[in-house]
Amino acid sequence: MVALLIVAHAPLASALAAVARHTGLNPDAVIEVFDVPAAMNRLDDIRDHVNARLQRMQQPQVLVLTDVFAATPCNACLLAADGVNVRVVSGVNVPMLWKVVSHIREPLDRLVDAAVSAGQQGVMQLSTPPPQEQARRVPRHDPNHPHDQQ
Repeated sequence: MVALLIVAHAPLASALAAVARHTGLNPDAVIEVFDVPAAMNRLDDIRDHVNARLQRMQQPQVLVLTDVFAATPCNACLLAADGVNVRVVSGVNVPMLWKVVSHIREPLDRLVDAAVSAGQQGVMQLSTPPPQEQARRVPRHDPNHPHDQQ
């Protein structure tokens, strides 16, 4: 089974872990978090905290979900990940998280693909702005007026 580490700007990682546990999708899932405090902005410090959590987890395979691509938490995770036993996916959202937790027994590569797909499919526009109330122009069909020539 793949373990899950959520690394994000505080307090998002803890909130997402609470959402994952709230669903009860997979109570056996190993979920660890690291909420990066606002005052912690050194990449090396964050990487060290991520490495410490990965070592403490003692899992053969770990999927790391992080919030924003190229932000400091993501960059630190990329430095800590070996790319073989630890993989990083950025842009974590609840649909992605639920897919990962419910399929945590899948192989790591398949779980990464499922995470990315669910994360993308979970973002959609559900409503559109109402049409503006504008007066309709009545065509004049005047051949001498340039706007009426076609």
